[in-house]
Amino acid sequence: MAKRASEPEKRPGFFSQIKSLFRFTREAYSWLPWAQLAILIGGVLLGLVAGYLIPPFQVWTLILWGITGLMLGILGALFLMTRLSTSAMYAKIDGMPGATGHVLSTSLGRKWQASETPVGINPKTQEAVYRTIGRGGIVVVGEGARGRLTRLVNEERSKAQRVAHGVPITVIYVGHGEDEVAIADLAKTIKKIPKAIDKATMAAVIRRVESVSQSLSSLPIPKGIDPTKVRSQRPR
Repeated sequence: MAKRASEPEKRPGFFSQIKSLFRFTREAYSWLPWAQLAILIGGVLLGLVAGYLIPPFQVWTLILWGITGLMLGILGALFLMTRLSTSAMYAKIDGMPGATGHVLSTSLGRKWQASETPVGINPKTQEAVYRTIGRGGIVVVGEGARGRLTRLVNEERSKAQRVAHGVPITVIYVGHGEDEVAIADLAKTIKKIPKAIDKATMAAVIRRVESVSQSLSSLPIPKGIDPTKVRSQRPR
């Protein structure tokens, strides 16, 4: 009898994801457990005070208000952990090859189309260029030493201009120098770009740009970042 096909790998449960996220965030912010504990206690105390001050005062209403405060404290503690985990993730991947592609493919939402794979790369130095297309037009993002990125960025910009005449093209360099954008601010910087084209034009631009994009399958992709290891899974 043939062996049954292996069952699909089970995704970690909710509490397992919470545990992983907590451990990941605590590595960067050792004070996280104490802050969460303070939020929980503050939530309970706030609930008890509300139950005492809001008439009519009864023991069971005081207990209910205390439980309500505890629930609010749990939500507050989870919210703090989620916000800090994002900051910890950005701090960990800052400067790593491939970090730009990871952010573009996971943090822009549905209004922008981007890939984790670069559209241009220098195999020797691992400088890379990424592209995303949205209602704000075409955005070309350079990752690496700015001086060595000039040729790659200009090539990608020229290619976009040929197939998407009249569509705004924005160039962004990731880094900490003058006129550069930190990896933590990359997504929100792109999202702030004013809308310049409608949805139909955006779809047409995507098709045109992809039709002339050269395959990079034969080129080595920058290594050094593994999103499954850097970013803990968020609770569903």
